[in-house]
Amino acid sequence: MRLNINDYRNKVLGCWLGKNIGGTVGAPFEWKRQINNITFYTQKDLNGAPMPNDDLDIQLLWLCAMEERGLNVTSHRLAEYWVTYVTPHWAEYGNGKINLRQGLPPPLSGTFSNPSRHSCGAYIRSEIWACIAPGLPQVAARFAYEDAILDHGDGEGTFAEIFMAALESAAFVVGDLRRVIDIGLSYIPADSGVANAVRATLECFDTGKTWLETRDEVLFNHTGDPSLTSPKDRAKGIYQNVPGYDVPSNIAFTLAGLLYGGDDFGKVQCTCVNLGEDTDCTAATAGSVWGILHGAKAVPQKWIDPIGRGIRTVCLNLGELGMFGNQLPQTVDDLTDRTLRLSRRLLLQHRAEHLCSDEPTDLTDINLDSFWAYDEGKEFWGGRSGPRYDFDFFRVHVNYGAEGPLLRDGQPKTLSVSIVNTDKIPANLSLHWYLPEGLSISPSADGYIMKSPWGATTVDFTITAERLSKATNRAVLEITIAGRPTVMLVPVTLLNGNIIGKNT
Repeated sequence: MRLNINDYRNKVLGCWLGKNIGGTVGAPFEWKRQINNITFYTQKDLNGAPMPNDDLDIQLLWLCAMEERGLNVTSHRLAEYWVTYVTPHWAEYGNGKINLRQGLPPPLSGTFSNPSRHSCGAYIRSEIWACIAPGLPQVAARFAYEDAILDHGDGEGTFAEIFMAALESAAFVVGDLRRVIDIGLSYIPADSGVANAVRATLECFDTGKTWLETRDEVLFNHTGDPSLTSPKDRAKGIYQNVPGYDVPSNIAFTLAGLLYGGDDFGKVQCTCVNLGEDTDCTAATAGSVWGILHGAKAVPQKWIDPIGRGIRTVCLNLGELGMFGNQLPQTVDDLTDRTLRLSRRLLLQHRAEHLCSDEPTDLTDINLDSFWAYDEGKEFWGGRSGPRYDFDFFRVHVNYGAEGPLLRDGQPKTLSVSIVNTDKIPANLSLHWYLPEGLSISPSADGYIMKSPWGATTVDFTITAERLSKATNRAVLEITIAGRPTVMLVPVTLLNGNIIGKNT
C-alpha cells in the first residue's frame, strides 16, 4: 500500500477546502430546526473571504501545539493549550474550561456538571488527527479521544470524534464511503447514541427513503433540544427532546449529506444545510470527508471563488498566538503544508513512510483487517471515569466513581487506582499519599505492591474529610521504585461537595 505525496497533499487540501466551504455555507442556518432550501451560498457580501469558523479554529491550535511540543498528544498537554488559548465560554467549550481551571483533569473536565458533553464541539475538530495519520485510523482515534475528553468526557461527543477521526483517516486510502463508515463504527460502542443514529441513517438510505424522510426518522429518535424549531416541525412533534443531546442527530445529518449527495460536492453541501440543525458543523465535516475522498482538484471552483483560500478565526486568543495571531496558518494552502510536515514525522515514528511516498500511489494490496478496532475500541475510551497518566514504564488510571470528584464532610470517598506495567520487567512499587490537612485515607497512606508486566493491578483507597474548608482539595499519590530513580506523581483533585446536589 502506497500513497503518493502529491495525491496525499491533494486530499489534505481537499479536506481543508471542504471544511472552510461547509462552515461558511451552513453558518446562516446554524441551530435552526427547519427544512432549508438552499442551492448555493446565501450570503451576499462574502467578498472572497470565508466566515469565521470555530469548527476549524481549535484544529489550528492543535497544529501549533504539535509544532511547539511534539507529537506526544495527551489530554493533559492539550488542556494547557485549551485554558490559555480557547476564548469562548459557551456550552461544552466553556464548561470544559471552567472545570479545567478548577483543577479537574480530563476526562473529569468534560464530564462533571456538563450537560453539553453529548453535543457537537468535538467531532468538528477531528480532521487534524486524520490528516496527520492517513491510513492509520487507530492512531487518529487515539488522538481524537485525547482531544474530545477535554470538554466531552464520558459523553456521546467523545464517541462522535473517535468515530469521525477513524473514518476520515481510513478515507485517505479506502475510497468507499460505506466501508469507511463501517471502520469508524468499529471504534465506538454499538449501543452508543452515535452508533444508533448512524445505523438508522444507513437503513433509511438503503431502504429508499428520501432525505426528508430520513430527517424525520432521525429527529424523532436521536436528537436533542434545538434553539429554534419551525412551526412545521413543532406540529410534527419533533421539538421536545433532551437538552444538549445534539451530536447523534448531527453525525447522522453529516452522513446523510454524503450519502444522498454522492459524488456531487454541491449536493452534499446543500443537503447537509437543508436538513437543518447544526448546519455549519454538518456541512463543514461532510465537506472535509468529501475532500479527503475526492481531493481538492475535484472541488468545483465555483464553491471556492466566493470565499477564497483564507482562514478566519473566531474563538482563539490571537494576542497570545504569536504577534496578533501570526503563529496561525493564514490560508488553507499554508495549513496543508504544515499538516504534511507533521504527518511525515508521525508516519516515520509509526514506520508508515509508505503513506507519504514519492512513489506512485498503489492501493491494491490494502490489508483492511488492521483498520478495524477490536472490542469496540475500548482500548481508547474504556475506563473513562477518571484521568490516565502515562509515565515511561507505567500507566496509572484513577477512577473517581459515580459522583466524580465530589467529596463531602464525613462521607467516605472511594478512589480506584489501577497501575499497568508497560515494561517487560517486574517492579516493586512503593506508594505514598500526600493529603491536605483534615483528610485521612484508608487502608493506609503508605504501602507496597509488586507489579508484573502488563495487566492492571487495582487498589481501592477511601478518603474521608472531617471538615472541608476549601473548594478545591488537591492530593498527590507518589509512586517510587527502590533502586531506581523513578518518581511518578499522580495528582488527585476533589471538590467540596457539601452544598452540591447529588445529581450534579
